[in-house]
Amino acid sequence: MRTISWDKGKITLLDQTALPNQVRQLEISDYQDLIDAIKRLAVRGAPALGVAGAFGVALILKSAEENNWSGEKINAAIAELRMARPTAVNLAWGVDQMNSIISEGFAKVLAAAEEIATNDARANRAMGKLGADYLIKKCGNRKLRILTHCNTGALATTEWGTALGVVRELSERGLIEEVLADETRPLLQGARLTAWELSEAKIPYRLLPDSAAASALFAGLVDAVLIGADRITRNGDTANKIGSLSVAVAAAQVQVPFLVVAPESTVDRSLETGADIEIEFRGDAEVTNFGGVSIAPVGTRTYNPAFDVTPVRYISAIVTEKCVYEMGNGKLL
Repeated sequence: MRTISWDKGKITLLDQTALPNQVRQLEISDYQDLIDAIKRLAVRGAPALGVAGAFGVALILKSAEENNWSGEKINAAIAELRMARPTAVNLAWGVDQMNSIISEGFAKVLAAAEEIATNDARANRAMGKLGADYLIKKCGNRKLRILTHCNTGALATTEWGTALGVVRELSERGLIEEVLADETRPLLQGARLTAWELSEAKIPYRLLPDSAAASALFAGLVDAVLIGADRITRNGDTANKIGSLSVAVAAAQVQVPFLVVAPESTVDRSLETGADIEIEFRGDAEVTNFGGVSIAPVGTRTYNPAFDVTPVRYISAIVTEKCVYEMGNGKLL
């Protein structure tokens, strides 16, 4: 089952807010509903957002043709979709790819969006193989203990996954001893999503609080760290789920390889360094409430960035579907 697809004139996606307790599909026929799904994280993960952006433009053109929209209304809808989550470059990339051919009509755009989805699945498999080969070279041909942060599996892509795709590849080769999955506060993508994927795949894992990641690294329980990315700048600085930076700093202190796994479409060559990345901030309720119950005094203010930026000096390598970029020279490109 793909995380996101086009079926009978609608976008079908797996509602990630319902997991792990319920597997629920959403059928989206209006672009505003897609924007809402993106903002409330029913669909999330950089590659999945790229596909959502592409299908979203197709959905906009379908509505435009059926309702005789003006060019101005089409452009406004596309611009709104593009900025639904500003840090994730793949969303804008997917929208821009389709926007460049909208003059060719709905059918052409839909075909191109389907190709992006197919290419994403193919890229994930390639990253899995390259990442696994690299870790075997670095760590030896033995069972490995991998630490993950957030969710980088099939749920974050069309299928298979980026960083978790490397884990799947290692598992198929019989080379996973255990995955330590950070819970990933405040929305628990590690606990709700990564643990669910690992359980479904029957890959051995333990869940740990984010605050225990450094302790696990210093205790010698981790052979390598694997994360995904929402945007990688020209020099290799990487924006990913909040908490990634603290894991990277701890991994560097104990000389544990820290790998970023993401498709080439996540590399934003228009930005020189991580200082240029716009960071999305989310609402107070994500921090002050848990399971619908208030856990902080009324009126508590929060600092709730959705992402942080890991400087390239803490990154061992960046794995894309094209190759493995080793960071020994401190730059990606």
